[in-house]
Amino acid sequence: MESNRLVRTAAFALLAAAAAAALGGLLVRDQISRSRRDLFSPHPLRRLAALEYLGGVPASVDTVLLLRDFLAWEQRPLLRKRAQGVLVRLEAGLESRQPTEVA
Repeated sequence: MESNRLVRTAAFALLAAAAAAALGGLLVRDQISRSRRDLFSPHPLRRLAALEYLGGVPASVDTVLLLRDFLAWEQRPLLRKRAQGVLVRLEAGLESRQPTEVA
Protein backbone atom coordinates (compact mmCIF):
# COMPACT_ATOMS: atom_id res chain seq x y z
CA MET A 1 0.00 0.00 0.00
CA GLU A 2 2.81 2.38 0.93
CA SER A 3 4.74 1.69 -2.33
CA ASN A 4 1.60 2.30 -4.40
CA ARG A 5 1.18 5.71 -2.75
CA LEU A 6 4.86 6.47 -3.32
CA VAL A 7 4.57 5.63 -7.03
CA ARG A 8 1.49 7.85 -7.39
CA THR A 9 3.27 10.73 -5.66
CA ALA A 10 6.35 10.34 -7.85
CA ALA A 11 4.21 10.18 -11.00
CA PHE A 12 2.32 13.31 -9.97
CA ALA A 13 5.58 15.16 -9.26
CA LEU A 14 6.99 14.12 -12.62
CA LEU A 15 3.81 15.23 -14.40
CA ALA A 16 3.89 18.59 -12.59
CA ALA A 17 7.54 19.12 -13.55
CA ALA A 18 6.79 18.30 -17.20
CA ALA A 19 3.84 20.70 -17.21
CA ALA A 20 5.97 23.46 -15.67
CA ALA A 21 8.70 22.91 -18.29
CA ALA A 22 6.16 23.01 -21.12
CA LEU A 23 4.60 26.20 -19.75
CA GLY A 24 8.04 27.78 -19.38
CA GLY A 25 8.89 26.89 -22.97
CA LEU A 26 5.66 28.45 -24.21
CA LEU A 27 6.29 31.62 -22.22
CA VAL A 28 9.82 31.94 -23.60
CA ARG A 29 8.58 31.35 -27.16
CA ASP A 30 5.87 33.97 -26.68
CA GLN A 31 8.38 36.46 -25.29
CA ILE A 32 10.71 35.88 -28.22
CA SER A 33 7.96 36.32 -30.79
CA ARG A 34 6.64 39.49 -29.13
CA SER A 35 10.08 41.02 -28.71
CA ARG A 36 11.69 39.93 -31.96
CA ARG A 37 11.80 43.47 -33.28
CA ASP A 38 13.24 45.01 -30.13
CA LEU A 39 16.88 44.79 -31.14
CA PHE A 40 17.63 48.34 -29.96
CA SER A 41 15.35 48.23 -26.92
CA PRO A 42 16.59 49.69 -23.61
CA HIS A 43 15.82 46.29 -22.01
CA PRO A 44 18.61 43.67 -22.37
CA LEU A 45 16.19 40.72 -22.26
CA ARG A 46 14.25 42.14 -25.19
CA ARG A 47 17.48 42.62 -27.13
CA LEU A 48 18.43 39.01 -26.41
CA ALA A 49 15.01 37.84 -27.61
CA ALA A 50 15.44 39.86 -30.80
CA LEU A 51 18.86 38.27 -31.36
CA GLU A 52 17.36 34.81 -30.90
CA TYR A 53 14.70 35.67 -33.46
CA LEU A 54 17.28 36.95 -35.95
CA GLY A 55 19.29 33.77 -35.42
CA GLY A 56 16.39 31.79 -36.83
CA VAL A 57 15.56 33.85 -39.91
CA PRO A 58 17.04 33.17 -43.35
CA ALA A 59 20.21 35.09 -44.10
CA SER A 60 19.82 38.40 -45.91
CA VAL A 61 22.00 41.41 -46.57
CA ASP A 62 19.60 43.62 -44.57
CA THR A 63 19.87 41.37 -41.52
CA VAL A 64 23.68 41.33 -41.74
CA LEU A 65 23.81 45.13 -41.95
CA LEU A 66 21.37 45.42 -39.04
CA LEU A 67 23.53 43.15 -36.89
CA ARG A 68 26.65 45.13 -37.77
CA ASP A 69 24.90 48.30 -36.61
CA PHE A 70 23.82 46.50 -33.45
CA LEU A 71 27.40 45.38 -32.72
CA ALA A 72 28.62 48.97 -33.03
CA TRP A 73 25.86 50.11 -30.65
CA GLU A 74 25.67 47.34 -28.01
CA GLN A 75 27.63 47.78 -24.77
CA ARG A 76 27.03 44.45 -22.99
CA PRO A 77 29.69 41.82 -23.75
CA LEU A 78 27.24 38.89 -23.52
CA LEU A 79 24.89 40.40 -26.08
CA ARG A 80 27.79 41.44 -28.31
CA LYS A 81 29.16 37.90 -28.26
CA ARG A 82 25.76 36.42 -29.13
CA ALA A 83 25.25 38.96 -31.92
CA GLN A 84 28.72 38.18 -33.31
CA GLY A 85 27.84 34.47 -33.41
CA VAL A 86 24.58 35.15 -35.24
CA LEU A 87 26.36 37.50 -37.64
CA VAL A 88 29.03 34.93 -38.50
CA ARG A 89 26.36 32.30 -39.17
CA LEU A 90 24.31 34.64 -41.36
CA GLU A 91 27.38 35.76 -43.33
CA ALA A 92 28.33 32.13 -43.92
CA GLY A 93 24.79 31.47 -45.10
CA LEU A 94 24.98 34.35 -47.57
CA GLU A 95 28.36 33.21 -48.89
CA SER A 96 27.12 29.68 -49.47
CA ARG A 97 24.05 30.89 -51.39
CA GLN A 98 25.87 33.26 -53.73
CA PRO A 99 28.50 32.02 -56.17
CA THR A 100 31.80 33.84 -55.94
CA GLU A 101 33.00 35.75 -58.97
CA VAL A 102 36.50 35.07 -60.28
CA ALA A 103 38.11 38.08 -61.97
